[in-house]
Amino acid sequence: MSLKFISVIPTVEEILADQPLRKDLVEVKLRRDREITDIFTGKDGRFLLIIGPCSAHDEDAVCEYVSKIARLQEKVKERILMIPRIYTNKPRTTGTGYKGMLHQPDHQKSPDISKGIKAIRHMHIRAISESGIPAADEMLYPGNYSYLEDVLAYVAIGARSVENQQHRLTVSGLEIPIGMKNPTSGDFKVMLDSIKAAQEPHVFIYNSWEVSTDGNPLAHGVLRGSVDKHGNHIPNYHYEDLIDMAEKYRGRDLANPAIIVDTNHSNSGKNFREQPRIAMEVLRSRQHSGILSKMVKGFMIESFLLDGSQDPNGSEFGKSITDPCLGWDSTERLVLDLAEML
Repeated sequence: MSLKFISVIPTVEEILADQPLRKDLVEVKLRRDREITDIFTGKDGRFLLIIGPCSAHDEDAVCEYVSKIARLQEKVKERILMIPRIYTNKPRTTGTGYKGMLHQPDHQKSPDISKGIKAIRHMHIRAISESGIPAADEMLYPGNYSYLEDVLAYVAIGARSVENQQHRLTVSGLEIPIGMKNPTSGDFKVMLDSIKAAQEPHVFIYNSWEVSTDGNPLAHGVLRGSVDKHGNHIPNYHYEDLIDMAEKYRGRDLANPAIIVDTNHSNSGKNFREQPRIAMEVLRSRQHSGILSKMVKGFMIESFLLDGSQDPNGSEFGKSITDPCLGWDSTERLVLDLAEML
């Protein structure tokens, strides 16, 4: 057998007992959950920004960034609600490369998943404690959600995971909004099928248990562009794409229809500097169409303290080691411009 058993992973009970969430932070999380839910159900007309680095590899830099987000949030709170991205699980196209802090708590050292689980929970709790804002993370391993269940305000299902049955079934049991990205092929039907599956009740195996779920009515679509058979990036944020998506969405029996537009990835052709232009175009499309003004609820934006990216083993503070991101000055300007336009 080629599998090599390295170590037993700590149980959820052990991790939560070792790193409990303070009672005051539990209340912070619950209040934010209600606010975000109200946006997806249409009770709150504010716009969502799920914003932050491509991957959270440095706790100090991430917490500094999230504290800046909290201060900026105060300036735009009447029109925008921000959810910091603290992405600690990174799916990779070829399966190689940095897979997030869960795998490598120190990105310059070898993987250590047991330490990684402790590190990501510590970072999430510290970020909430210092900023007062719970964050989003991406679900790479559905079974690991329980380690962060009490701290996350939003979960993203990536383009390479959205067709996976275990991801779809697991998020049907979550009580927070779940963004289901279109697959890299760009197939809207696959994404809508994933949303349908996530909104339905299920019985399945989860972490050695037979479990049942009620379905998650807050599961929704995220448009991130696609890649054709030649490897070319194909955006899907233009007006015609959004209208097509909205009409297909409206033709399905789905609760709380909502679209989040990812301004990076294939929508920007991996050119992070295009994100402000893309965001402004989508807002203009939203203003032009009644259905889009209701259905397009927000953006996913990749930003960090510094512009661009660095080598995966780099040590420049506040710069991404995966996809390049907008730096803070450009991020702040973009958020203020969005608030002015909304």
